[in-house]
Amino acid sequence: MFLQIALGTGLLVVNITIAAVAAMVLEVVFQKGHPWLLTEPHRIKLVVALAGVSLWILGIISIGLWLWAAAYVAIGAFATMEEAVYFSAVTFTTLGHGDVILPVAWRVLAGMEAANGLLNFGLLTALLFETLRLVRLGQAEVRKNGNR
Repeated sequence: MFLQIALGTGLLVVNITIAAVAAMVLEVVFQKGHPWLLTEPHRIKLVVALAGVSLWILGIISIGLWLWAAAYVAIGAFATMEEAVYFSAVTFTTLGHGDVILPVAWRVLAGMEAANGLLNFGLLTALLFETLRLVRLGQAEVRKNGNR
């Protein structure tokens, strides 16, 4: 069980670090694009920003799924990458079908991956809402100052 917890902890740390760095990179991108986002037309730029952030988030989630799947194949928990990715996707999203399960020797990892997915989805959902909030506040401020 110690090996499961050590491996799971390592995967959690790597995944959370990737999500945090990706959030930081996205912040830099938004700082550079902020003046553009604040100019008219606002609505189309809001759609572009939200679509971009959503795709960015899906990319981060995909990286997390693949890391867990690669670990499952490396430890021999699944014979194929397809089976490992399927299990990882169902577990990371906390959907949990139960049609594919880990061997008993590695089952603690399933709970750790689910916790990882829950944390990542929370962090990345907050990032999406913060993006929306900041863009809309900035656009409202420009509109208010431009109408004086």
